[in-house]
Amino acid sequence: MSVHGAEVRAAGAGDDSHAFVTLMLADQLCGVPVLCVRDVLADQTIARIPLAPPEVAGNLNLRGRIVTAIDLRERLQLPRRAAGAPSMSIVTEQGSELYALLVDQVSEVLTLQRSKMEPNPPTLPPIWAEHSEGIYRLAQGLLVVLSVDRLLALGLAAAA
Repeated sequence: MSVHGAEVRAAGAGDDSHAFVTLMLADQLCGVPVLCVRDVLADQTIARIPLAPPEVAGNLNLRGRIVTAIDLRERLQLPRRAAGAPSMSIVTEQGSELYALLVDQVSEVLTLQRSKMEPNPPTLPPIWAEHSEGIYRLAQGLLVVLSVDRLLALGLAAAA
């Protein structure tokens, strides 16, 4: 599998490694499991959806398929992206639907040892802890591992 020009091998059952596509959200380094990523897109034209929840930025067209765009800044209660600031999308699939997770920047694929992942620290804001599987301590700071399933649980967020 190739993501953003980097070769990735799937972790085997006895393998202690886990590969993540890294991304930036408001200067926070985050990661999503590479096996959840279908595509990485540069800035796209997004059509707004009337009456959609605030975290639903709209729809985009990906090779003829309609993709729901989720603004992770809005989802994680971060300040809005500056007007005109570029974004990128990580395309993922849940059920038979495609979703684009809007982020500030997509960086690289990192392979890390599963055994080095730590639980969320108590200082992590509750909204982040709700959507995080844990953290890794890296030389460049903390990598927050985001749960794609929890990020896409939009109905649950509206009911809370």
